[in-house]
Amino acid sequence: MTPDSTHLDFSGLKTYSIHDRNSLVSRKDFARPWQKGRDFKTFLDTLPSILAGNDIRAVIQAVAAAARGQHPVCFAMGGHVIKTGMAPIIIDLMEKQIITLVAMNGSGIIHDLEVALAGRTSEDVAGSLGDGSFGMARETADCLNQAIARAEKEHTGLGRAVGQFILDQHMPYQHLSFLAAGARLKVPVTVHVALGTDILHMHPRFNAAACGQASMHDFHTFASQISRLEQGVFINAGSAVILPEVFLKALTLARNLGHHVEDFTTVNLDFIRHYRPMTNVVNRPTRGKGRGFSIVGHHELLIPLIAAGVIESL
Repeated sequence: MTPDSTHLDFSGLKTYSIHDRNSLVSRKDFARPWQKGRDFKTFLDTLPSILAGNDIRAVIQAVAAAARGQHPVCFAMGGHVIKTGMAPIIIDLMEKQIITLVAMNGSGIIHDLEVALAGRTSEDVAGSLGDGSFGMARETADCLNQAIARAEKEHTGLGRAVGQFILDQHMPYQHLSFLAAGARLKVPVTVHVALGTDILHMHPRFNAAACGQASMHDFHTFASQISRLEQGVFINAGSAVILPEVFLKALTLARNLGHHVEDFTTVNLDFIRHYRPMTNVVNRPTRGKGRGFSIVGHHELLIPLIAAGVIESL
């Protein structure tokens, strides 16, 4: 049978040996089975040296190296980090002088204060939106408005004002508060508010000018910390827009004012890869000497894993 002239003639195909080929995956990089009774460091060593297996170890090493060298480790987060129960993990790293700055968006002070006050947070939005009761918790608004008034009176940042208010009120669960821990340990906790985004902004006693001024005070604190980020680490956990934008502005401000901020590590932790964290945290700022990592997964798994790895490394 004569081959169809319209078909390719495969007989002249060039091949090579697989043993001569450069392969991206090797058996030496495979995961190893767990052996009962081993320690956590051994567990990390059993992870595959492939993709996120490499990345999570690199992130742990970067944070540990920054802590050893007394360089900044900045942890920026969305409110979901609080709602996944990560306060004890992060506060422990603050107490161990590993995390040197915590930054949060406006929702952070709401969830943090509610945990400190009542030991619970995260409203059932779907269940309360229909009758207009969503966001109308009286104590949340009253406490935060008092803290904002205090920030205005004392010309201080929003994070420090709320944290000190929680301590002064001896709230029953203050040990679970990022903000209270920051005030107690003198670790900066900055709050970056976008007006109109948080339930507090619906309440009649809310003072937008005072809140904005206190948040701007926190931006100055944040930018000052970022200006010293050389050989440090910046982690963004769960903030898809606000904190990546704040970080980019603080970084360019620091560089514009002559601070050398080139060799550092950035990390983004979230459920999915969002545009702004990938662009404003992982990619653009680290061009040159820096390194950027994005690890996709649940905060309630990734953050304890990284924290435990850092503590073991130190």
